[in-house]
This record gives sequence, C-alpha cells and structure tokens, in this order.
Amino acid sequence: MPAEKIAVVTGAGSGIGRAVSLALHENGWAVVLAGRRVHELEKTAGLRKHSDGRMLVVPTDVSKPQPVRALFGKIQEVFGRLDLLFNNAGTGAPPVPMEDLTFEQWAAAVDVNLTGVFLCAQEAIKIMKAQDPRGGRIINNGSISAQAPRPNSAPYTATKHAVTGLTKCISLDGRKYNIACGQIDIGNAATEMTERMAAGIVQANGTIMPEPRLDLKHVCDAILYMANLPVDANVQFMTVMATKMPFVGRG
Repeated sequence: MPAEKIAVVTGAGSGIGRAVSLALHENGWAVVLAGRRVHELEKTAGLRKHSDGRMLVVPTDVSKPQPVRALFGKIQEVFGRLDLLFNNAGTGAPPVPMEDLTFEQWAAAVDVNLTGVFLCAQEAIKIMKAQDPRGGRIINNGSISAQAPRPNSAPYTATKHAVTGLTKCISLDGRKYNIACGQIDIGNAATEMTERMAAGIVQANGTIMPEPRLDLKHVCDAILYMANLPVDANVQFMTVMATKMPFVGRG
C-alpha cells in the first residue's frame, strides 16, 4: 500500500473546491480543507463517503500572510509533508463597466485571486523543497478568463491572466526542487456560481444568451489526472470546458 499523499485545497467550502476535495479523498488522499467559512468547510468534510482517510479543516483567509503561514504550519505539524496544493480560492467583482468599479472591488479580487495564489505557493514551496523525498505539485485554477475576457470582468480577468504568469514562474523556479506546477482553465463548471449562465448571461455583442455548463465530475477527473502524475511529468496547461459554450471563435 503506497504511503498516504497529502493535499491542501483552498476555497474548499463550495463549488469546485468542495468537489475536488471530496474526489481526492475518495481516491486515497488526505485532504486539508482551507477557506474562510468554517461552517462550509465542515459541511464539505461531512460529505465524504468514508471516514478511513483523513480530512483536516483549517479556516484560512488566503489573502493575508499570517493566516496562510498558520495553514501551512498546521499541515507541517499534523502531516509532516505536503504533496499537492490546489490553489482554487477565487472571487469575482460586480459585472459593471470598468470605469464604475471601486478601488475596493478591484483590490478584493487581486487580494484573493492573485496574492492568495502567491502566498500559498510560497509556503507550499518551502515545505516541498525541504521534505524527503523532495518535491510536490501545485495546480492553479486559472479559469477560461485566463485566456479570454467576458464583458465587464476586468478584475477577475486581469487576475486570472496574472495567475498564468505566476504558474509559469512557479514551474520554472520549482524545477530544481522537483516541484511541478500546472494550471487548469475551467469553462462553465456546473456550480452555484454559474447558475445564472444557464438562465442567460451577457455576451460580447450585448445579447443575453443561456450557456451550457460542464458536469463537475469531469473537472474532478481532470484534477485527479494532473495530481496523480509522478513529479517528473507535468500537465502545464489544461482547458476543460462545456463543448458548446461560446469561447472558440465568435460563439
């Protein structure tokens, strides 16, 4: 029986983070659930199908250095190593014209979507490069917005484009420590956040159009494939999307 592998998932209290946490646990990983809402993290833990693997709830605001250091300190204390970080926590901003956004709305997206990814990657690297065997994997959740914007999405799109640059930097700088880093760009996963897309969402030409959504199982399968690779193999970028969503070409 292989040794238990340790993963931490940020934004584990809902949507993609919850689904991926449960999928990892079901596939033999010990999973650390990180997020701001302790009740929702505990709900995720309560949804696991079996109790013979470990799940640890650690309330964390990824946008601030001290809580992130405390999260990874707890991982080191309880498990003594880390094999996977899924940088999933993210937030949006009101879908209003760029000129009408407040600084606070812009800063909130930057703090979680970009600074949070950076802070968690920093702490994960510190553990991964010092452990024996050395190395591990970081997967960043980019989103389709890391490749193309939607109307009125400047904060979210800009931060997700920045995550792509950060993914490349982590991948490059992590090589010497056997740390692999890749990014998954997900289009219209069927979560509470995308329910409005099924009803109809603004398109680039100003029309309102319903958009197909992707079953979360396929997102989990993609993450599991990336996570279970040996560290000498890497999926640098993967796009998983609803086939008929308006993305390629003119929609």
